[in-house]
Amino acid sequence: MKILVAEDDRVTSRMLQKFLVDLGYDITAAFDGHQAWEIFCQDEIRFVITDWMMPVMNGIDLVEKIRKRDETTYCYIILLTAKNGKDAIVEGISAGADDYIVKPFDKEELAVRVRAWQSIIELQQELYETNNKQKKLIIDLEDALSRIKGLSGCLPICTSCKRIRDDKGSWNQLELYIRDHSEAEFSHGFCPDCAKKLYPDIYNGKD
Repeated sequence: MKILVAEDDRVTSRMLQKFLVDLGYDITAAFDGHQAWEIFCQDEIRFVITDWMMPVMNGIDLVEKIRKRDETTYCYIILLTAKNGKDAIVEGISAGADDYIVKPFDKEELAVRVRAWQSIIELQQELYETNNKQKKLIIDLEDALSRIKGLSGCLPICTSCKRIRDDKGSWNQLELYIRDHSEAEFSHGFCPDCAKKLYPDIYNGKD
């Protein structure tokens, strides 16, 4: 899974990147909010860890821009900041962050939270793929049902000539009716009884 790390302090950024890479994650780094926003718009990012206080665009503004963007898949955001206290946490979560970790961060705590959000992302992806498969199955079933309905119900057929009366009252040859109401195609030949009746001199009794 790819994680976008937005942190203006180079030392903290390198420490955070190394820690996450050691956990097995693919990391993309940005050093201000604007750069992070550009990377987010250009790449497929499902997870962002961002500092609050950054130049050009701060973390709160970045979170709000991400939340305002119309995305088919949800992006999880952790605010990693030196700001502490209830008011700061409320402001960060209200802006759209999913989680809030105070610097200096505890590695074990960060690892647990990142893995927890990763599990949610993977479950959402599985659900998304399952829903797509179900939608395709429904479309295929509806298509099959529409074909079946074309030849369902009670069909008036002439006892003598075997023509079928359609819903407009017209009488049609059986093969034409089936052709127009299904995807069936006909090949023509003679059954053994007709072949023997029509061509008794050449019929040898074989199918």
